[in-house]
Amino acid sequence: MSSSQSRPAFKSAVFLTVSLSLAMYFTFAAVQGDYGLFRRIEIEAETRAMEAERARLEVAVAEMRNKTQRLSEDYLDLDLLDQQAREILGLIRADEIVVR
Repeated sequence: MSSSQSRPAFKSAVFLTVSLSLAMYFTFAAVQGDYGLFRRIEIEAETRAMEAERARLEVAVAEMRNKTQRLSEDYLDLDLLDQQAREILGLIRADEIVVR
């Protein structure tokens, strides 16, 4: 009689162990898996960082477009041309004195 009573308890224990193992596995996968909560938070942080980088680059591109337009043949900004000649080429006017 003892063997018939131990079988249902053994089956229940196995079922409980398998169920608990599956629940733990799916919980772990939902939190730390490739598509889990931690990965989602990481992707959102990367997205915010890349959006900030894109905004910074858009400002830099706008500045370069402005300078390019100001130095084009259609519109020549003499002050900008003078500034670029001084910075890049190291040119000075004949009537200027350089102090270092």
